[in-house]
Amino acid sequence: MAYAEEKLLEEKVFKDPVHRYVHVRDRVIWDLIGTKEFQRLRRIKQLGTTYLTFHGAEHSRFNHSLGVYEIVRRIVDDVFAGRAGWNHDERLLSLSAALLHDLGHGPFSHSFEKVFQLDHEYFTQAIILGDTEVNQVLRKAAPDFPKKVAEVIAKTYKNKLVVSLISSQIDADRMDYLQRDAYFTGVSYGHFDMERILRVMRPKEDQIVIKKSGMHAVEDYIMSRYQMYWQVYFHPVTRSAEVILTKILHRAKFLYERHYSFKSNPVHFYSVFKEDITLEDYIKLDESIILYYFQMWQEEDDPVLRDLCARFMNRNLFKYVEFDPAKEYKKLTELYKLFEKAEIDPEYYLVVDSSSDLPYDFYRPGEEEERMPIQLLMRNNEIRELSRESEIVDAISGKRRTDHKLYYPMDFLRDDSTHKETKQKIRMLLEIENANDESK
Repeated sequence: MAYAEEKLLEEKVFKDPVHRYVHVRDRVIWDLIGTKEFQRLRRIKQLGTTYLTFHGAEHSRFNHSLGVYEIVRRIVDDVFAGRAGWNHDERLLSLSAALLHDLGHGPFSHSFEKVFQLDHEYFTQAIILGDTEVNQVLRKAAPDFPKKVAEVIAKTYKNKLVVSLISSQIDADRMDYLQRDAYFTGVSYGHFDMERILRVMRPKEDQIVIKKSGMHAVEDYIMSRYQMYWQVYFHPVTRSAEVILTKILHRAKFLYERHYSFKSNPVHFYSVFKEDITLEDYIKLDESIILYYFQMWQEEDDPVLRDLCARFMNRNLFKYVEFDPAKEYKKLTELYKLFEKAEIDPEYYLVVDSSSDLPYDFYRPGEEEERMPIQLLMRNNEIRELSRESEIVDAISGKRRTDHKLYYPMDFLRDDSTHKETKQKIRMLLEIENANDESK
C-alpha cells in the first residue's frame, strides 16, 4: 500500500475539551504530529499574553492545530464525501494543511513578529519545504506534496475550495479558535452551533457554500467572533502586557546594537537582532526560551530592561486611558516632553496602542486583504451573498471598529519623591488623579 493511503492498524484518538475527541487514522497525519517541528507548538501559547488577563488561557498552538485538523476531517469525511463538487483525491492535502497551518508561529506570535518584522506564514512554508522532519514525512507521501501543502497555506493552490477550508470568513481555523479560546478563558461569547454549520456546508465549484436553512447558525458564529475580539483578543490588560513585551524586545535589540554587555547574553536572539535569522535558529525559539531571558534580565544593569522584565514577569502592568491620537496629538506631544522632564523615557513608558477589527465584509476586489464573502445556497440552487439575506450581518458588514488606548506606568507617576510638580502635571493631563485601578 502506498504511504499516502496507509492507515494505522488502530485509530488513535486525542481527548479534547472542545471536540471531545480528535481522530487520527492516516499514517501521514500521525507521523506529522510526531515531528519535532509540530511538537514545538506545545511550547507556544495560542493566545500569547492573554493568560495574564484570563488565567486559564494557557492552551497551545498544538491544541488548536489538532482542533482545526479535526474540524476539516469531519467536513471532508462526514459532510463532503461522495458529494458532487468534492474531489476525494484532495482529502489528505486538506487534512495536512489544516494540521500544519500554524506551524511557523513564533513565541508570543504577533508581538514577536511585529518587533522583528517576521511573518509566521513565511516560516510555516519554510518548515514545510525545508530540511525538516515535516518535509521528510510529506515527501514520502509524494515528491510534490510539500509544495501543494505550502500552496494551500499560502492561498495560492489552484483548488480554492481546499484553501477555503482553512482560510475564509467561515473556516475550520476560526471555528476552532473561537470555541477553544472561549473554553480556556472561561467566557461565553465564543460559543455557536458548529455542528449545525458543518451539517449545512456544501462544496460548490471552488468554494464552500452554506444552505440557507443554516443562516441563523452563521449569524451566531459571526456575532460570537465579534464579541470574542473585543472582550478577549483586544482586552486592554492583555494589550498592556503586549506593550511591555514589545518594549522589552525593542530594548534588548537596542542594547545589543550598542554593544551593551549583557550579564545573560541573548545568544538565541543574535540572528534575529541581525535580521538574518535562519530556519534552524527560528525553530529553536519558543516561549520557554523567551521567558528564561526575561527572568534573567531582571538582574541587568540597564534600568529600563530590568524594570520592563520585572513588570512582565510579575504582572505589574501599565495602566491605560482612552485616547484618540488623531484628536489628541497635541496632548501626546506635551506628555512626551513632560515624561522626558520627569526622567521617564517616553519611548518605553508612554505608548499608544490601537486595535482594529472588521467582523464581516463582502467581496471588494483589489483591496490589500480580499475577503471572500460567505455564500448561501438558496432552495432554488441560486447562490446569494450572506449580507443580502441577513439583516444582522448587513448591519455590521464593512464596518471597521477601531479602539485606541494610551499606556503608562502608574507607579512611576505616583512616586513624588522626584520631579513632583512635573508628575502632577502629567497626572492632570491624563486625568488619573482619582482614577480607579482598572487593570486588576
